[in-house]
Amino acid sequence: MTATDIGATGAPILPETGLRQFQEQGFTVVRALFGPVEIDRLCERFAALHAAGPVPGHFEPRPADADPLRAYPRVMHPHEIDELSLRVLLDPRLRGVLEVLLGEEVLAAQSMFYFKPPGARGQALHQDNFYLRVEPGTCVAAWIACDVIDRDNGGLEVVPGTHAMDLFCPEPADAEMSFAREYVPPPPGLEAVPVDMRPGDVLFFNGSLVHGSQPNRTADRFRRSFIGHYVGRSAERIGVHYRTLTMSGDRVALPESEGSGPCGTEFERHGPH
Repeated sequence: MTATDIGATGAPILPETGLRQFQEQGFTVVRALFGPVEIDRLCERFAALHAAGPVPGHFEPRPADADPLRAYPRVMHPHEIDELSLRVLLDPRLRGVLEVLLGEEVLAAQSMFYFKPPGARGQALHQDNFYLRVEPGTCVAAWIACDVIDRDNGGLEVVPGTHAMDLFCPEPADAEMSFAREYVPPPPGLEAVPVDMRPGDVLFFNGSLVHGSQPNRTADRFRRSFIGHYVGRSAERIGVHYRTLTMSGDRVALPESEGSGPCGTEFERHGPH
C-alpha cells in the first residue's frame, strides 16, 4: 500500500498537500484514516484492559485522589500485551503514509495509549526525539484520535517549523499543568497552534517538532488517543526503552543510543496535585 491509495473517505490517504505540509511545517493530519467501528473497538479494548487491573511495566492504576492520572495512567507499549494494539501499530494504512513521509521502509518503535480523563494535567511542550534519541535522523509519531479532541479537553498543540531545528535543552515544567517534567518554550517568533481532531483522524509529526497539550478542563470528557512511534529502516541506534519491529511484526534489534528516556519523564508524586 502507498499513500496514494484510497482511504475510508474515498480520498487518497496522503494528498500531495499533506506531504508538503509535513516537509514545511513538520506535521500533517490525515482525516478519518480509521473508521468509527475501529475506534470504538479500540476504546472498548482499553476500557477492558483498565478494568482488568495493572500490568507491571505497562500501566499500573492507583486509587483515585486529586490527580485523575493515578486512576488512569497512560499505557506504555500496549502492543506487547494486546493483539489489537499490535495490529493498530502495524496497520498498513499507517505504513503507507509513513513510508512516504520517511522516504524508506519503516520500523515501529513504541506504542502508547492515553486516557487523559477529565481534570487530568497535560504534557508540557517537548520533542519526542529528545527521548527516543534515534540516530541518525529522527522518529515520526502517528497520533490517532479516539475522541473529539479540542481545546477544552486538552488537544495537542504544535509549534510549526521546529522540526527543522536541533533538539533543545528542556526547562522545568509546571507540575500543576504537566505530568511530565520537561518543557521546551517556543523559539522566538514561533508559537504553538492547536490541532483539533475527530475520532479516526491521525496526526503525523516529526520527532523534532515541539508539541504538547494543556490540561483536560472538562468535567465529563476523556481525551483518548493511541500513539505509535516509528523510525526509518536506516536508523542505526535508538534508546534502550524502545524495541523496534518491522511492519510485519518481526523484531529488529538496534544498538542503544545514549541519553534516552521514556516519552516524558513523569514528576514524582508527593501527594495530590
